Amino acid sequence: MAITALPPDTDADIARVTEALAMITPRWNVRILLALSDPPLRYNELAAKVSWLQNGQLHPKLKSLCDAGLVERTEHTARHVTYGHTERGAALMPVLPVIITWAEKHLETADRPLPAIEQIEDSLTLLTRRHAAAILWVLKSRREVSGRALARIVMPSSDWTNVYPPLRQLVADGLIDTEGTGRPYRLSAAGDGLGPVLGALSAWSAGQPLNQAVHHPVWGHPQAKPAPRPWVSSQSRPAPAALPQARTGESVPVWHNRDLFSHATTARPKAAIPAGGPRR
Repeated sequence: MAITALPPDTDADIARVTEALAMITPRWNVRILLALSDPPLRYNELAAKVSWLQNGQLHPKLKSLCDAGLVERTEHTARHVTYGHTERGAALMPVLPVIITWAEKHLETADRPLPAIEQIEDSLTLLTRRHAAAILWVLKSRREVSGRALARIVMPSSDWTNVYPPLRQLVADGLIDTEGTGRPYRLSAAGDGLGPVLGALSAWSAGQPLNQAVHHPVWGHPQAKPAPRPWVSSQSRPAPAALPQARTGESVPVWHNRDLFSHATTARPKAAIPAGGPRR
């Protein structure tokens, strides 16, 4: 069933990317996947690597990742069970440095640079806003679009005024711009810079090699840079570990995970993400 008024292949692409984001964005999922980037681990070994999770939190997370096809449970004997990446889960790992590259450029840092794991989590929070993937796709392909026209494309079965809450959120997040009420919407510099990220997610969700992202019909073709827009964020939070940094210019970033959980971690309280961008 179509979710937008876009062509079927485009609608399917957006649906795949949205589904991919729904798999990896829930809290702790990326950290668990990164902890499993080495050889498969027993449950207790994995629990030691993600020690900030409270008792009873890890098992349902692992089950959801297994159900999503990203983690596999292997029962060697009744007493020897290990968890590791599926082929699909392993193929996701090179997408993460692409996200870091975007975040390094477009997420405002506080008094210190954000740890890469927080850059990934905060970036994913922005991309999973309601209708975000479809709105960004339309603005990337059509440059400037009115709110009414966006509503007809992105949510054709809904009242057209329902498009404004997600639009206001994306403006507050710094991904789209407008000159005011009644004026068309366009991608900001940060929104336009998401091309490699969404292209990589599209390629991964379609089961294609990551280097196919540059051939995406929309995300593989950068526009002229819009005027930069300041990013607003709050104080950063301590991170359990540091991730390797991805750098602009790498065609296919390589993920290294040797130092991810090299020291003890501490728990963080769960906080709501209010309008106006991610809180750290």
